[in-house]
Amino acid sequence: MRLVDLSHTIEHGMITYKGLPAPLMCDFLSREASRKLYTCGHEFQIGKLEMVGNTGTYLDSPFHRYADGKDLADLRLEQLAHLDGVVVRAPHARSITVDADAFANIDVTGKAVLVHTGWDRHWRTDPYFENHPYLTEAAAQLLVARGAKLVGIDSHNIDDTRTRARPVHTVLLGTEIPICEHMCNLGALPDAGFRFYAVPPKLRHFGTFPVRAFAQVE
Repeated sequence: MRLVDLSHTIEHGMITYKGLPAPLMCDFLSREASRKLYTCGHEFQIGKLEMVGNTGTYLDSPFHRYADGKDLADLRLEQLAHLDGVVVRAPHARSITVDADAFANIDVTGKAVLVHTGWDRHWRTDPYFENHPYLTEAAAQLLVARGAKLVGIDSHNIDDTRTRARPVHTVLLGTEIPICEHMCNLGALPDAGFRFYAVPPKLRHFGTFPVRAFAQVE
């Protein structure tokens, strides 16, 4: 058994989505200051973090899209952990549009469906934000109809950000299928035969938050 990390590292000043603030990371209690509080040369660091939920590799809950949708605290662990996983290969060099036919011959029922486009190669560069791969509304509807449990992608957004519409978020989150965006390293996974995990903190009235997404490969 091996574990495969599918998450980007969150760093001070890192931009995940243009227009949203970068995380601010600093000491709340520095090691130097802590030496005044403890004896025997013991020291500790307590970090302070200010960021928006849409930072790094993150999970969207229905509350992200719908005011009455389930927030992160309402999601069941069964929706986020130890999920049977499948990878859909949709290279961005072939097309940035991932339509329903990409899933036509793949069993997605009850599975975490991870869309591998290879777009993560542009992470933290200007090209990452423009003309990125995305799913179509028809693809989202097919995933709902066939009973997918979670959908992830290694791109800037699961929707086409060249427009103001967000049909894929609307369809998936409207049927309580969580979305994991800004994934990476999906090329290290087999097409199937692994378990997927993407568990955020149990936050009330929060729709989106970073996760340490990973896969357990037998």
